Amino acid sequence: MEFYWRSAMEQITWYTGLSPTAFFTILAAMIFVFQMVSSMFVSPEEFNKPPTVPISSSNSSNSNLFVNDSAADASQAVLVGRLTEQQLRAYNGSDPNKPLLMAIKGQIYDVSSGRIFYGPGSPYSMFVGKDASRALALLSFKPEDINGNIEGLSEEELVILQDWEYKFMEKYVKVGELVPEGELNEHSENGHQNSETTQVEHDKDQ
Repeated sequence: MEFYWRSAMEQITWYTGLSPTAFFTILAAMIFVFQMVSSMFVSPEEFNKPPTVPISSSNSSNSNLFVNDSAADASQAVLVGRLTEQQLRAYNGSDPNKPLLMAIKGQIYDVSSGRIFYGPGSPYSMFVGKDASRALALLSFKPEDINGNIEGLSEEELVILQDWEYKFMEKYVKVGELVPEGELNEHSENGHQNSETTQVEHDKDQ
């Protein structure tokens, strides 16, 4: 047993360049920081408590696209559908009549049930109304990291981000997705053109 333990310690020193004591100290510190930051984003008492916000009947037809039924009752969610980053900013808590929305990897979640953490004046309100993927992966609170750009992240950081995504999928309702500004405008223009074409054809038939 002592042989295996000594061998493991030698391997740690060989691969990391650190003494076993330093290695385990750093590892424990990393785990502590991760757990502490995790508790800041998702309240333990809210673990099984779904958000209770009014339904938006105009978007109810999209419920199958965006609502995670295992997280909360779909009939209680305000579905926003496809939003650009600029449109998402309107849900940052500045308007008390709108839900608090936050995006991870382009997927938008309603975090209104965690208002104590995400509401105006809270330490984490900076993440609301934005895609915070990079900041979550880096466990960062720097304004320049609060965006959806995940390029250049290490494998470990991507694993951390994946863990955050799972947490939000379990605890909050997914109500929409982010789309590029141009894509949304193109979709709207095509819909408008199709509507005009249909109207012209209808007029000709008459």
